[in-house]
Parts: sequence; structure tokens; C-alpha cells
Amino acid sequence: MAIAQRAAPERAALTKGHTADRVRVLLDEGNARWRTFTPRYPHQDSGRRRALWEADAEHPYASVLGCADSRVPPEMLFDRGLGDLYTVRAYGQVPDSSVAGSLVHGVRDLATPLLVVLGHSRCSAVREAVTALSTGRIPEGHTGFLVEGILDAIENVPDDGSRDFLDACVRANTVHVADQLRHEPGLRELVHSGELRIEPAHFSIKRSRVEWLGDRPEYRPGPEPGVPSQRPPGAQ
Repeated sequence: MAIAQRAAPERAALTKGHTADRVRVLLDEGNARWRTFTPRYPHQDSGRRRALWEADAEHPYASVLGCADSRVPPEMLFDRGLGDLYTVRAYGQVPDSSVAGSLVHGVRDLATPLLVVLGHSRCSAVREAVTALSTGRIPEGHTGFLVEGILDAIENVPDDGSRDFLDACVRANTVHVADQLRHEPGLRELVHSGELRIEPAHFSIKRSRVEWLGDRPEYRPGPEPGVPSQRPPGAQ
């Protein structure tokens, strides 16, 4: 069953033609307002709160996997409000079972057609992984588990000794996580059917801008038989 058909009746106006492309436009518009200091803070008034309280369920139009970093709340940097985004946050966006299960709920049960994997500049989780890569020492406990989850993504990133190395690792990790999720049971089937697009994105804390990594050739996933293109329309 198509995502728009699975959506609740009260979402009909939104889901009609509300593809991943349209959702990305809404996110771009919100980020443009955020970075130019003209946010509207939509869907945060008393009327919205009452509507959500009276509704039987939530009906967000996008899922976002972001970092737990306090500087990058998706609802703010995309200038969205209550009930707009289904957000899951984890240190370094590492998709363990809890994260993956939460994302499956967002796209399968809540019918969101776009899943954004949102990395960001100066990510402490990736910085810890870079340190572990150079020293050979993995942190103990839960942090070590997360660092190990990032190491696979960054071990082949060329280190030219510049400040850009951390940024390159952050981007590589974001793209790696997006690729992992495309093959995750519960998400893979929706990607294959064309109902879901998973896109890696990068938020610059300095510039307040979201960059869609899938728009750049070096970050696009390779072709996979039977899988619709994950390339946004207009990408060269």
C-alpha cells in the first residue's frame, strides 16, 4: 500500500502530492528562514497543541535521524513545529537496534516518505572516533560501542593533516549511516518499492546551513539492482 494511502484522512491534504521532493522543499525553506534569523516558529501555538491533543495519532511528514548534540535540534534548524518531524537522536547517529526500530516505526507506521540522516560540523562523537583511529584505543563502555560504530565509516578517509579531516569524517559517517539504513530490514523494503527516500545531510553550525550530501556526486550511493534512485531530481 502506498504511503499516501496509509496516511490518516486528516493528513490527506498534506500527503496529496507530498512526496519526498516536496518534503525536502519544506525543509529547505525552513532552514533558509533559520539561517537568516527569520524563523516563523510554525505549529507551536495553542491551536496546534489542542489539535495534537485531540488527534488519535501523530502524522509527521518527515523522519530525521540526528545527533544528540544540543546545538543541532532538527525542529529548530528546519523551523518546524509540533507534530511536523518524527525525530530520533543518537550520539553520532549510530543506528543501533533501538534507533533502527524507532526509524522503522516512523516510516512504516507514520508513513513519512523522507528519512534524513543529519550529521553536523564539529561532531564530538566523530572526533572521539578519529582519536581512537589514531591512537588505537577504544573508550570503554557505551561510548566505546558508539565509537566502534563510527570507525567503519571513517577508516578509509584520507588524512592530509588539515582541519578538514574531521569534517570529511563527519560527512563520511553520515553517508555511511544512510547507506546502512537503506539495507535495514523494515526500511529496505520501502526503499525498494520507492515509497521511501533516505538522504544524508550535513548541518554547519557556523553557517547554520543544511547541505544535502546526496546532491554531490562523491556522496551518492552506487546503483543497486531493483532499487529506485536515491538521487534527488535536479542533482547532476
